[in-house]
Amino acid sequence: MPTPPYTITPAILDLLTRIAEEVGRLGLGDTSSPASRSPQLRRKNRIKSIHASLAIENNTLSLEQVTALIEGKRVLGPPKEVQEVKNAFAAYEGLAGWSPYRIDDLLRAHALMMDGLVDRPGAFRSGGVGIAKGKTVVHLAPPAEMVTGLMNDLLKWLKETDAHPLIASCVFHYELEFIHPFADGNGRVGRLWQTLILSQWKAPLAYLPIEDIIRKRQNEYYDTLAACDKVGNSTQLIEFLLTALLEALTETLATDQVSDQVSDQVKLLLKALESGPLSALDCMGLLHLSHRPTFRKNYLNPALEAKLIERTIPDKPRSQHQRYKLSEK
Repeated sequence: MPTPPYTITPAILDLLTRIAEEVGRLGLGDTSSPASRSPQLRRKNRIKSIHASLAIENNTLSLEQVTALIEGKRVLGPPKEVQEVKNAFAAYEGLAGWSPYRIDDLLRAHALMMDGLVDRPGAFRSGGVGIAKGKTVVHLAPPAEMVTGLMNDLLKWLKETDAHPLIASCVFHYELEFIHPFADGNGRVGRLWQTLILSQWKAPLAYLPIEDIIRKRQNEYYDTLAACDKVGNSTQLIEFLLTALLEALTETLATDQVSDQVSDQVKLLLKALESGPLSALDCMGLLHLSHRPTFRKNYLNPALEAKLIERTIPDKPRSQHQRYKLSEK
């Protein structure tokens, strides 16, 4: 297959360098690093990936509800959305057993992701499909009879290319969305497959929640896909996805550093504040503490000094209306 059209720009080269630096700082090849050794962090990131990828597709379940479902708890929600979460978890858990180059594995992934949601899970579409924005068709996919050949060619290119996996994963992401091989589920399968390609380069990247960054910049994501369609190459999407990947790496590094540097007491306080700003008394209640000096010495002051939390009324530290909240850090 001819190489899909794209250009390596100075911005892309800069992003590749910065991502390599972040990968080195995370120590992804080092089994002693937090990114490699922490099952809790890996699971948390996996759940963020699933929640974000489905939210992009208009699933309304919260991160807390998705977490509960994956932990086997009952959750009240639309049955279709509950099924989407269960399917996505099964698909992401199957990553390690698949080859990114095999069409059968791609179809198995779609079957898991879309089980009970579409008429023909695990099968390419049999009809034409287009993507509309309002009343305007913004993308008309290739005819159905071309899909199998196009996907075989794309997977063959992916296997044989000498492009860096970071680049190849982004190109594949775009080309799959352009071909739109499935009647439904193309977006979530495309994001899943990019994660699989990245994990073949560095295994811990299987747990990097790049989907969460894409969700936060969802409109830009769709606008970039449309812009690539207009010019006929994936360059702009490569830049967008590499930027998202760099941001996800940076956030993961910050989380690792916090996990390593703070005490168990501070971690408990941070957990208590996840629901929103609280007074010192409310924090003590949630933590089952009654001795105020102990709370300030072991919980509150260390968290403030590390700038992990902040006051809601910073210019009046002793205000009776003072609350504490998680900082941007």
